[in-house]
This record gives sequence, C-alpha cells and structure tokens, in this order.
Amino acid sequence: MLDILIIGGGPIGLACALAAQKANLNYIIIEKGCLANSLYNYPSTMTFFSTSERLEIGGIPFVTISNKPNRAEALEYYRRVAFSNHIKVNLFEEVSAVERTDKHYVVTSSRGKYEAKNIVVATGFYDIAVKLDIPGEDLPKVMHYYKDPHFYALQKVVVVGSSNSAIDVALETFRKGADVTLVIRGEEVSHRVKYWVRPDIINRIKEGSIKAYFNSNLTAIREHDVDIQTPDGLVTIPNDFVMAMTGYRPNFEFLKKIGIQLSTDAKCIPHYNHETMETNLPGVYLAGVVCGGMDTHLWFIENSRVHAEMIMKNIVGKL
Repeated sequence: MLDILIIGGGPIGLACALAAQKANLNYIIIEKGCLANSLYNYPSTMTFFSTSERLEIGGIPFVTISNKPNRAEALEYYRRVAFSNHIKVNLFEEVSAVERTDKHYVVTSSRGKYEAKNIVVATGFYDIAVKLDIPGEDLPKVMHYYKDPHFYALQKVVVVGSSNSAIDVALETFRKGADVTLVIRGEEVSHRVKYWVRPDIINRIKEGSIKAYFNSNLTAIREHDVDIQTPDGLVTIPNDFVMAMTGYRPNFEFLKKIGIQLSTDAKCIPHYNHETMETNLPGVYLAGVVCGGMDTHLWFIENSRVHAEMIMKNIVGKL
C-alpha cells in the first residue's frame, strides 16, 4: 500500500517525489514516457524564459554558466536530481484507470495494478496538440511538434501562431534557409514572446525576410499549397510544410475518466482546492500546469513547484 502514487515524471512530479521523501511517505512515480518527457520533446534549441534558480526543485541548486538555461541543461539537472536522490520512478508505463475503493485507490497501468491512499496527477499539458480542425491537417507535412530547424532548409514553411513556440520556429527555420510565412490570428505578435526575441521577429517581418499575415487564419492544407483567409480575401501560396504551433492541452479525457470535475466553459479548468491542491475526489491532488486547463500560460515550473509542499502538508496532516 503506497501513501502516494504520482502520475507524471516531469519536474513537478519529481518535486512531489522529493517532498514525499522528506515527509517519509511511501510513494512511486508512474511516467508514460522518458524522465522529464515533456522537456525531452521540446525543440533541441530551446532556451528557457526563466533563470536556473527558478527551475530548481527540492532546494537542489541548478548551476549553469549562462543566465538562462537551455533544454539540454535542464534535462541534465532533472536527471541528476532523480539519480542522486534515488527517486522511485517507473518509466514508459502508462496509467489507464484510477478506481476508488472504500479506503484507497486502485491504479491500473500498462504493467499492472497499484494500491495507494493518495494520488497526485502531475501530467502537464504537452502531450496533446490543439488542432486547427481544417481540411488537410492530417497530411504528413503538418507538424504540431518541432525538433530542429535544419530539416526545413530550402523549404516553403507556413508557421501558424504568434507565441513563443511559433516565433522560435519561424526565426530558426528562416535562419537555416527556409522560406517562412507566418499566419497570425491577431493583429500583432504576442506580447508573451520572450523579450529578447520579439524585436527580432518584428524586424524580420518589417524588412520582408519573413512574410506575415495578421488577422488571418489557415483554412485548408493540400499537398503542395495552402489557403489563408486574410482581411483582403483568400490567398493561396505554395507550401512544403505547415508548422501548426497552436498550443497544447492537458489530457482532459483522462481527468474526466477518473472523476475529476472540469469547468463547463471552454477553459476546462479542473476543480481543486487552491490551498491544498486536492480535487473533488478525496485524496486525489493536482500539481503543475494541469491545474490551468486550457489556460496553459498560467502555470510554469517556477510558480507550480510549490504545489509539492502544499500537497504533502495536507497529506501528512490527514495521516
């Protein structure tokens, strides 16, 4: 019988494990991918907005030589945290069901069953892309995830979106020789774009190096071209790849399946106590970005790592 079963082995799941160890609670992490799976799937060139000390968990120093760490440094840090603290984690194991009995929960995974008094859901939001819902979106040339800009050299690339992911893709592929067109739903580049990157993209658009359609939407994708609805009418341009950087969302289907209530509006915000992180299900807690529903920009590592201590304090109080 576990005191806690943690679903998700990202930074916040690891933070919960460290807090559980500190409280002498018996726990295990179940992660469907690799350690820090979401970070692993970030672009290879990604640099964090935050400084390293704001990405630290469990009070363990994150030492870098640069002001803002990159993906590789973050993976190294969280890997070393897991190794040096002997974190109990099962990787490449997916949870399929959580059932409540009179006194505890039975968790079914791809490898078997577990019994736990408490569950922490720290599943993040990076696994499911927000779809465009337009004809041609399922073509192989449409990408919702991005790894390395070299792949797109000498190609005609349409990038959909105006936040950090989209702007990084546009600038990086442009600098590797891609012919880049941005399709932006609003009237300007998002102000949430990293402050040292936003002037760069604005200047590239002004000089014409990167074409941008504002107040516009991609409406159809075909093998060799795409349609863009602009304020001046429908435009069709040649195209080799579409990078749909339209965001990601938590696994709402899983949350509903195990019984966590979601708000009835489009934001789908899970129900939880903001002081304890406990959901409508007794003994089931949320931690990290999953708390924000579709508002995935509200929670980051730096402001959700405190969830671990809040959860453990509540569980220890009950015990």
